[in-house]
Amino acid sequence: MMNKNTVLTWATIIMVIMGIILITLGVVRYYEVAGWGFATVGIGFLAIAWVFNALKGRV
Repeated sequence: MMNKNTVLTWATIIMVIMGIILITLGVVRYYEVAGWGFATVGIGFLAIAWVFNALKGRV
């Protein structure tokens, strides 16, 4: 059974993967203004994943 720490772990892993994918899309695929948006959203995903990781064991 999944407890709250397991859910936060999976959420952190998924958000880190999505953040890396979005940053990579912004750098490699889109060279113009859209690339800045993709990279910014990717950094936001990594920041939220960092918060999820910090919440493990405290919620």
